[in-house]
Amino acid sequence: MLTLNISKDEPSSSQDTLFDIAIIGSGPAGMTAAIYSSRALLKTLVIEKLGAGGQAAVTDLIENYPGFPDGINGFELTRRMEEQAKKFGTHFENAEVQEITKDSNLNVFIIKAPGVEFKAKSVIIATGTSPKRLGVKGESTYIGRGLSTCATCDGPLYRDKTVAVVGGGDSALDEGLFLTRFAKKVYVIHRRNEFRAVKILQKRARENPKMEFLCERVVEEIIGDEKIRRVRLKNVKTGEESELEVDGLFLYIGLIPNTRMVNVKKDESGYIITDDAMQTSVKGIFAAGDCRKTHLRQVSTAIGDGAIAAHFAEKYVEELSIKDGKSFDGIPCSLK
Repeated sequence: MLTLNISKDEPSSSQDTLFDIAIIGSGPAGMTAAIYSSRALLKTLVIEKLGAGGQAAVTDLIENYPGFPDGINGFELTRRMEEQAKKFGTHFENAEVQEITKDSNLNVFIIKAPGVEFKAKSVIIATGTSPKRLGVKGESTYIGRGLSTCATCDGPLYRDKTVAVVGGGDSALDEGLFLTRFAKKVYVIHRRNEFRAVKILQKRARENPKMEFLCERVVEEIIGDEKIRRVRLKNVKTGEESELEVDGLFLYIGLIPNTRMVNVKKDESGYIITDDAMQTSVKGIFAAGDCRKTHLRQVSTAIGDGAIAAHFAEKYVEELSIKDGKSFDGIPCSLK
């Protein structure tokens, strides 16, 4: 049995439809899979617990996606993907998947959410990732009260204020640079003495007068009253502790794959293992994008995954039709 996490209060008429392909998640991987499968005239369903676009939708500027030399806002890019998928007939549902089981007799997957269930011949998991948390004192208290994982969402709240970003990768520096549009000061807190971010982001960050770097330090505690007032830091080399006054704290310390409830083969970090066809260990269930084990997680690679997953999901559905004695369009086959 395979399970995913999804929430829906009211039943949907979609539960009466047998879809050819159900796609869980609507980031670039899921949206691309939807475009490919619906364009192939397959009945395609996309189930998304929040708004369409996934993590890409809250990225301020995507400048390494081919065809946009000046970059493009993540929300705008994913909005276009959604519009394209709908143009070809993709059906969208807002829900949070809790469980996926298979009716082996009918070769149909049952996708369950509170109050509703959907049926599909094949499933593509494109659930992406979620930001990691620090696990320090005060963290749970200040989520939404000064603690954020989305600079694009919350940056405008910190106009002329002081904020800190925790992390040393692309996201940390990219979102830190975005925050300089609003904040008067942006600290970057990183446990190492070197950044993992690409060189161009490091260069931009170093040249930005609003940014200051606190390397070889970790956050030990988040302190405040009704909102964050300061963070307690520890030097990882000397053990020395200090406090930094901030109005907001943004976390970019890594990602966790949204696969906890998925009973397919995964690596030690929880990423889904697939073959080159994006096929998981459960036949008929495919995975695409950031939730699967891969060497690079970018919009462009997620899109490639989505296209491949849709192609082989289509082949899988076609094989089911042939086994049932029907051609792919449902017309009975006959030999003369």
